[in-house]
Amino acid sequence: MRILIFAPHNDDEVLGVGGTIAKYVSLGHEVFVCEVTKSITEERLNLIRTEALKAHKVLGVKESIFLDFPVVRLSETPLADINSELLRVVKDIKPNIAFIPHKGDMHMDHVVVAQSAMVAMRPIGEIKIDEIYTYETLSETEWNIPSVNNAFIPNVWSDITEFIDKKKEAMSCYKSQIKQAPHPRSNEIIEALAKWRGSTVGVPYAESFMLVRKIL
Repeated sequence: MRILIFAPHNDDEVLGVGGTIAKYVSLGHEVFVCEVTKSITEERLNLIRTEALKAHKVLGVKESIFLDFPVVRLSETPLADINSELLRVVKDIKPNIAFIPHKGDMHMDHVVVAQSAMVAMRPIGEIKIDEIYTYETLSETEWNIPSVNNAFIPNVWSDITEFIDKKKEAMSCYKSQIKQAPHPRSNEIIEALAKWRGSTVGVPYAESFMLVRKIL
């Protein structure tokens, strides 16, 4: 199978899907990561993309796709341009499964990517995606104003017990992004969330998702 992860920013893919990426790779599947925005300065851009490639190598990502939309300014970018680029990626990869950010996240870049990804993955013509899931991103999903519309309510769990160390190793590659606990973007809190999600379904560690669409 071919799995595609849309990440608004570098490191979102590890925070939300890192363990599951490593799990898919271990099972012989191909995983592609599309990072939609880029940093403002050239120096920062080179640093964080180098970190991303290191993290993706740890997880076994087949291809890292970097788009050039401005970070923090996706809501000011014409949606037609974003939709078009994400559609191009979908057509190139032809994924069987896709993961997108949660539409209730605090960061508007996450909201825009979630919406544009769904436009790009409409079941029209050659686009046939069997499963679409949204993932949670620490410091984004849980920090928004609590409301029914923003709530992340998981209904799918991925047992990542064998891959929690890989997830933390990949996050450690993002030296410019990782923080010290109690900041949520720390390996201690990443592990704590995975323990909590795992306890929900009776496994040591898990990642959780919301099912958007599945074709049986």
